[in-house]
Amino acid sequence: MIMLGYAIMCLIFSTTFLAIKVGVDAGMPPFWSAGVRFFVAGLILMVIMRLCGKTSFSVLLRKESLWIGASMTFVTFAALYWAEQYVTSGVGALLSATGPAMVLLIRALVLKVNVPRLAFVGAFIGLGGVGLLMLPGLSGTVHGLWMLACAVVIIGEIGYASGAVYSKQVSSNMTDVSPIAQNAAQLMHGGWMLLLLSLLTERGQIHVGAMLEPQALGSLLYLIIVGSMGGHTLFYWLVSRTNPVFPSTWLYISPVLALLIGWALYGEPMSWMVAVGAGIVLCGVLLTNFESLQTLWKGKQSRVVHRTRRSLEREQRLEQPIPAKSR
Repeated sequence: MIMLGYAIMCLIFSTTFLAIKVGVDAGMPPFWSAGVRFFVAGLILMVIMRLCGKTSFSVLLRKESLWIGASMTFVTFAALYWAEQYVTSGVGALLSATGPAMVLLIRALVLKVNVPRLAFVGAFIGLGGVGLLMLPGLSGTVHGLWMLACAVVIIGEIGYASGAVYSKQVSSNMTDVSPIAQNAAQLMHGGWMLLLLSLLTERGQIHVGAMLEPQALGSLLYLIIVGSMGGHTLFYWLVSRTNPVFPSTWLYISPVLALLIGWALYGEPMSWMVAVGAGIVLCGVLLTNFESLQTLWKGKQSRVVHRTRRSLEREQRLEQPIPAKSR
C-alpha cells in the first residue's frame, strides 16, 4: 500500500503542472484559478478535519500558518501560474524541482548552517541546468517572455524555500496541530491572498462564462480534488507511515513524468536543450539531497536486515524438535 500510494502521489504531482497549463490556456486568469483552487481545497480539508475532531479553526489565527501560507503557497504558485502562460508545463515542473537547492542556499548563506560540500556542488549544478532551460528564450525560438517566466518560477521557489526553512524553525510551536490541518490552513491563507491579488490585477479578465468552459472547469476541479486534496493528503499519509525524506523523492520522478506527459498529451515541444537541461537539473537535485537519500537507503537496508534476521530466527524455531510432552 505504501508503494502504491507513492506511485499515485508521483503521478498526481506530475499531472498538476499540465492541468495548470490547460486551465491557463483555456482563458482562466492565473491568480484567480490558483486562489480558488487553494482556498476551496484548504477549506474542505479544514472542515473534514474539524468534523473528525482533529483540529479547530483557531489554527487559522496562528501567525505561523499565515507566514507559511504566504511563502509556500502564495508566492510559489502566483509565480508558477503566471509563468505557465509563457513556458511549457514540463519546464515549469523542472524549474519547480529546484526548491531543495534554494532551501540549502538559504540555510547556508542566511542562517550560516554548515552544509555538505557535495550538496553545494549539486545546488550550483542544478542552477546550471536552469540556465540551459532558459536558453530557448535567448535564442528567440519560443515566446519572448520565456526567460522572464523562467526567472519568475525561480523567484517563486525562493519563496517556497523561505517558507520551508521558516516552518522547520517554528515546527516546535505547532506540535499540537495535525500536519493535514497545518496544510489546510496554509492552503486557505495562500488562497485568499491569491484571490486578493487577482481582484487587484485581473478584474477585467474574470468572466463566469470562460470559467465554465469544459477545459477550464475540468482543470480547476482536477487541481482542487486530485491535486491539492488527494496529492497532499497522500504525501502526509506517506510521511506518517515512513519518514519525511521518502515522500519527498517525488522531486526526482514527477518532473520527468511532467515533461513526458506535456509532450505526449499536449504536444509541448521537446528539444535536445530542454532534455539536457532536465538531466542537469535532476542531477543537481539528487546531489543536493544525497546525504538524506543515503540515510534513507541505509535505514531501508537495516530494516531489511532486521526483517531477514527475524525470519531466520522464526525458521530455526520451527525446525527445532517438538518436545515429547507436546506430541
